[in-house]
Amino acid sequence: MVDAGLRLLGRDRARIGHLRGELGFADFKRDVPDDLRGLPEIGWAFARRAWGKGYATEGVRAAIAWGDAHFAGSRTVCLVHPENVASAHVARKCGFREHERITLDGAEDDVFVRDREPADKN
Repeated sequence: MVDAGLRLLGRDRARIGHLRGELGFADFKRDVPDDLRGLPEIGWAFARRAWGKGYATEGVRAAIAWGDAHFAGSRTVCLVHPENVASAHVARKCGFREHERITLDGAEDDVFVRDREPADKN
């Protein structure tokens, strides 16, 4: 898998002078179950001042569209800490479904997977 980082700068960064958040795909080389190894993993983090405004959902949807056009496989994943209810909600809104809970470096993470829709449903 090719590392493909996308940075979301926010539409008016020049005017407001700060970054709202970052998101992108990467291969973090995590010790994940075999069925997840090598899959494109999307991650995001947003400044508190950007929470609740739809930026994460908009950015994740845009990144997914980019990933669908550039990655050969049909599955992508994201890991969300169980207490991060807002990010789990973003993942679900963007087509991810809960797959399993894993332990990485002594902490639990919920793994969400998304399978790309077939190009032609007819």
